[in-house]
Amino acid sequence: MSYPPLRQQRLADVITERLEAMMLEGSLKPGQRLPPERELAERFGVSRPSLREAIQKLAARGLLTSRQGGGTFVNDDLSNGYTDPLLEMLSRHDEFNLDLLEFRDAMEGISAYYAALRSTPADKSVLIQRFEELDGGFAGADPIQEAKLDAAFHLAIAEAAHNVLLLHTIRGIFHLLEKSIVNNLAHLFAKEGSRSQLMQQHRALLNAILEGRAEDARARAHEHLVFVEEGLLEMARAETRAQRALRRAQGSSKTTA
Repeated sequence: MSYPPLRQQRLADVITERLEAMMLEGSLKPGQRLPPERELAERFGVSRPSLREAIQKLAARGLLTSRQGGGTFVNDDLSNGYTDPLLEMLSRHDEFNLDLLEFRDAMEGISAYYAALRSTPADKSVLIQRFEELDGGFAGADPIQEAKLDAAFHLAIAEAAHNVLLLHTIRGIFHLLEKSIVNNLAHLFAKEGSRSQLMQQHRALLNAILEGRAEDARARAHEHLVFVEEGLLEMARAETRAQRALRRAQGSSKTTA
């Protein structure tokens, strides 16, 4: 019985696969500059021509871009994995905020679960840093900047989960996530003490992940998003009551006239 000869994988193809894996796992992020060619070749223990061939392949696939005199970068477009026109429409319509919250509940709950099980010391260090930036940042004075810090904290949890599909799903809707949080915070901060409650929830979520309590981490993520959802629903009900009262007042004034 004869067997087909085994083909030895070319070194440039091995390097290509390794760089792709680094992009998928988040070690190389969209917009990030690659180390200089000489340094990268030394890290991989390969020749510069083989490395150069791999970079050219990835550039041809649209994964890397070169800037004259500025080095080689991971393509920024990789952060926009969700470019469907439907998502563009969603980003312009605030009434779908609750739909996004339900989606976040599913995705971030499982992210928190796996982050508690799989996060490395380096992941935990980043999570603590992101939390401290959020906690000490703006005390609710700037909802837009706070939303960026809030979203960065939740994205760090997705990175710590070490599941590339979860990571890229959450990263792909990152612009929607930021916009959603801006809208949520603008409403919730109108209620006294809400920021303090949000930070307590974030801290409880962080501690559950750091201590490896997976089910508790998932529960804390769910608790946080339920609090936000209930706050938004209450705001919506208050707005409906205010509009109803205004219409009645306008109707009464017309009748009197």
